[in-house]
Amino acid sequence: MVRTDSSPAQPSDTATTSGARAHARAQHGRTAEFMRHIPASTSPTTPPDVAAECLTWSETVAPGGYTTAVLSRGTRIRLTDKDGDACAHLLLHRADAPHERLNVADTVKVPWQAYLGVGHPLLSGFGRVLATVVADTSGAHDALTGTTTRAGNLTRYGAASPESPSPAGRELFTLAALKHGLDRRDLPPSVSFFKGVRVQPDGTFRWLGSAGAGTAVDLLLHVDAIVLLANTAHPLDPRPTFTCSPLLVHAWPAAADLDRLAANQLVGPLNPEHRQALSNTDADLIARGQL
Repeated sequence: MVRTDSSPAQPSDTATTSGARAHARAQHGRTAEFMRHIPASTSPTTPPDVAAECLTWSETVAPGGYTTAVLSRGTRIRLTDKDGDACAHLLLHRADAPHERLNVADTVKVPWQAYLGVGHPLLSGFGRVLATVVADTSGAHDALTGTTTRAGNLTRYGAASPESPSPAGRELFTLAALKHGLDRRDLPPSVSFFKGVRVQPDGTFRWLGSAGAGTAVDLLLHVDAIVLLANTAHPLDPRPTFTCSPLLVHAWPAAADLDRLAANQLVGPLNPEHRQALSNTDADLIARGQL
């Protein structure tokens, strides 16, 4: 290319170390629509029933985005479908033993219930409870079809990478897992919230979609856990274009809820399988000196 003016090219403001430092420092304190709020107490989206100073995690996850955190036993996590088209794909791993992780088959099989809702335990393959669903205003969830894949999104949308307009859930989970020294082999099937699926009499899946804007689901952690979240379109979404909206995430300490749950004061009486899984979890924590 030939320059048509005689003025010298102007260097970028960030072309030098001092310029780059000045630019970076100028960004301090600025906020964006999709970000983690640090400290969490500064959250602009604090739930009305939670004191801001109690929050340990507050974040708005972009459509097609992901996030991850390590949270302690007794933490309550609230996922909120702000605008009605979020789809929160979730994986859980034990923080101190990541080989123990969410087992969707047992999560469906052991409680004799394929559809997630209040009182449903999220189980590991060791017969222990990683988390329990303790509140739900959506009812539109899925523990049967997993998340989207690179091949599926390439076929449907023409793109699947995390940087593309239609990122696949498996690709987003991989990025989240890498932050904890995990990899693709550590990513089992996931559950998802805010897009309902039902099984028809002939065994096919029927996609129900969203329950609407402003719905939320609360999870109570029974162990220290690595939480992986991918907010991306559901694999059965029939719409021809990639559709997703922001996901709100909030977490706060709620250890007393563990006692209330065990005493049937939080979600009502637990089924025998749930109680046995809780006993398995407590026995393991006692053996580890953590309870």
